[in-house]
Amino acid sequence: MTTLYRGMNRAALDAAYNNVAAIPDFPVVLADFQMRSAKLYERESCRRDLSYGDSSRERYDWIECGKPDAPTFVFIHGGYWQNCTKEDFAFIAGGPLANGFNVVLAEYTLAPDASMTQIVGETGRLLDHLAADHDALGIGKRPLVLSGHSAGGHLTALYRGHPVVTSALPISALVDLEPISLSWLNDKLKLSRWEIDAFSPIRHIDKGVPMAVAVGDAELPELVRHSDEYAGACAAVGETVELVHVPGCTHFSILETLALQDGSLAKALVRIAGR
Repeated sequence: MTTLYRGMNRAALDAAYNNVAAIPDFPVVLADFQMRSAKLYERESCRRDLSYGDSSRERYDWIECGKPDAPTFVFIHGGYWQNCTKEDFAFIAGGPLANGFNVVLAEYTLAPDASMTQIVGETGRLLDHLAADHDALGIGKRPLVLSGHSAGGHLTALYRGHPVVTSALPISALVDLEPISLSWLNDKLKLSRWEIDAFSPIRHIDKGVPMAVAVGDAELPELVRHSDEYAGACAAVGETVELVHVPGCTHFSILETLALQDGSLAKALVRIAGR
């Protein structure tokens, strides 16, 4: 088969970006995430499905930590821009809430119903909506940490320069869309050449906020490479960035360290936010 990217053919690329196949029990892991997320919604003070745009999936949840003048933690879920919902990963709010952050869980339209251009645009509309504080949450003038996992990490990296964002925590982020476009992931995304260039964060490292770039050291090598190269490129142009390799964590178990008050990612959040 023809070599397409970094010595990999299509079959190798498909395997290199198949996070679900990389662990033996993904359906069990996802079911556990969903069960714990449902329990978090039950026990926390939450406003569900607030709208930030016109489409049905332009919505977010607001979960209060109960502390006055608390900073905000915005989390964008993963799923390679084409799977999952905010409700699948709500359990991660446990760590930020325990550390004194209000939490926004963001939703967006998925491919193939949305192009990458639309998905990126929706993320910008969410942040504009939060900056204007249209829902009277008290967000606008407080610190806001933007974060996301996998595809959500990609969207985080794209928007680390947004005016409302004061620090960023991309987790297992995809920062170059070139290999994505050459793998099975493009069957639904159908990335254009313009989108690949315009929306690959590693190709456009502009001035942004302090950032911690996190990845599990037991993730697929390509995922680790994305984070390592992105953190290195940011540091090379003088950006404030910390690279966090979370020991023993896969693409999914890394989220456990965000859900716990004293987990590795929860601690990174506190550091990057200057709390």
